[in-house]
Formats: sequence, C-alpha cells, structure tokens
Amino acid sequence: MTVDQHGAPRRTVTAALGAVFGPPLALVMRGLDIPMKALQRLVGVRHMPYFFLAPNFLLFGLFVFLPIAINIVYSVTGGAALFPSERPYVGAEQYEYLFDCKSYLDPNTCREDHFWRGVRNTIIFVFFQVGAMVLFSLITALVLNKKIYARGFFRAVYFFPVLLSPVVVALIWKWILQRDGLLNAVLTEFGGEKVLFFIDPSWAMFWAVFVSVWAHMGFYTLILLAGLQAIPADLYEAAEMDATPRWRTLTRITLPLLWPNMIVVIVLALIKGVQTFDEVFVLTGGGPGTATLMIVQYIYETAFSNQVQNFGLAAAASVVLGLVLFALTLLQLLLARRKEV
Repeated sequence: MTVDQHGAPRRTVTAALGAVFGPPLALVMRGLDIPMKALQRLVGVRHMPYFFLAPNFLLFGLFVFLPIAINIVYSVTGGAALFPSERPYVGAEQYEYLFDCKSYLDPNTCREDHFWRGVRNTIIFVFFQVGAMVLFSLITALVLNKKIYARGFFRAVYFFPVLLSPVVVALIWKWILQRDGLLNAVLTEFGGEKVLFFIDPSWAMFWAVFVSVWAHMGFYTLILLAGLQAIPADLYEAAEMDATPRWRTLTRITLPLLWPNMIVVIVLALIKGVQTFDEVFVLTGGGPGTATLMIVQYIYETAFSNQVQNFGLAAAASVVLGLVLFALTLLQLLLARRKEV
C-alpha cells in the first residue's frame, strides 16, 4: 500500500489485480489441492517429482525417442512405401550397400559414392570449422574480457549474427559472393577481375567454413566469456605481483581454468558442424559438383529430393551418422574427465 500526495492510502496495480483475481485464483488452487494431496498419499512424497516430470518425459519420448525408433525401423526395411507396415524387412542390406567399398578413402570405389563424398566433405568441413571456431571464439572472448572502449557494444555486435536465421545468413553472403555480387563489384571497381567463388571447389569450401564461423562464433564466445569472468581475479593479481609474463599467465592460469568451458564449446561446435545443412545448402547447393556436399544434405536428398526416394538408405545413413556423433561426444567427455583428474 502506497500513499498519494495528500497522504491518503493508494492501492497499487498489483494490489488491485490481486483483489479482483485473488478469490477465483485461491478457489482454483484449493480445487487442485484436493487431487494433489490424494496423489501424494497414493505414490508418496519421494515419487511426486516423477509425476511433475512425466509431461516432459512424454514430450521428449514422443518427439525424440519415437522418431529414433521409427528411423531404425526404416533402416532395416526396403521398398518405396512410406508406411513402415508396408515396407518389407531387409535386415542389414541398407548398411551393407553403404559400406560396400574397395577403399573408404576413395569414394569412386564405393557403390554409394555420394555418401562417402559427403562423409569426406563433412570431415574436412568439421576439422577446419571447429578449429577456426574455437580459436577465434577464444581470441574474441579474451579481448572482450578486457577493459576496452565500448566493450558492451562489441559484445552485442559479435552476438548479433547468432540471432539471424541460418538461411538469412547464407542468402546475405551468397549475395555478396556471387558472380555479380558485392565483393566482385568492389574488386572490379579497383581494377581487379571477378572471382568465381562458387565455381572453384577450394573457394567454395573455404567460404562455407567462413560463413559458418561468422554466423555462430558469437554463441561460443559468450560461453568462453562466461568462463573467463568466473576465474578469480586474485589469481591474476598474484601473477602480476610476481611479474609473470602474459603468455605464461595464459597457459598456466587462464587456459587450465577455462578448460571445462572449452570442452563444452568443442563438443557443441562438433555436433553443430557435423549437422550442418541449411547454410551450406543455401550458399553452394553442395556444389560445385559434390565439393561441398555434406552428409546431412545427402540424407535429405536421398529421402526427399531425388527422383527415386530411398527412405531406407537415408535412414541407414542417419543411424550411422548418429552413432559416430555419439561416439565422438563420449570421447570428448572422456578426455575432459581425464584432464580434470
């Protein structure tokens, strides 16, 4: 309760709303109290949290575990039918077809060469993209953690691309890099020649990595910046009093204490890199040829885009991708645990 300029009591908006909606709300809560007490007597206090988590578990199972199970069913069935009940069981035939290669290092020797070209391109993309993402995110976080001019502004600027849709990001950079795009216009204005960025396979992969790093670096920078701010300032003050060189402070204080955040960044960047599809697909379409064809794009085209849709083969490829990704995540977490010990 507040008072006005004459000293008279004045009801706040919250109090007024409470007076209006308070009695009905209290009545509803009393009505819910009866079945909740009965449920507590039935299952016990210890089991009540599971009851409240049940809706989340239900949604998680419906939209995660059930699609995974259906995908596995598709991977062991064949035919062109859409419904699983109409698809004949073929066992591991789809997997045998994917792995039928004389040399896994040469996609030309494989029956399903596009799958292995997608695997190779994805490995190359992830190697350079994750490495560049971690390196530039770390450098940016270290700079933004210092007391620089307009630090808040620059923190916001680096995070802005994360707010954009991946398709929007790809369209913007495609407009810049295409034959008659903004970058070639600048080059020709200063007497240079047009560069066909999307015709040369090396340039196409470079720009795919660059655009992905540009679009997502702000998110990982934020994670590392939070880790840097959690490091006690007393450690840096002690190092400064001992006249410790900056590089030694970085390697002996900052990086070891930042390692848990680094593991999170590496794992998330790895998962995101392997799952890359929309940005590269819009930017290059997987070309030139199959130079930037990623594994997720192969799965999409095999199941939906090709003239002959092969749901079983696409499902088998996605199962293989999921298992490899799961194994890599476990490996990263194992290395992080050993580092802590």
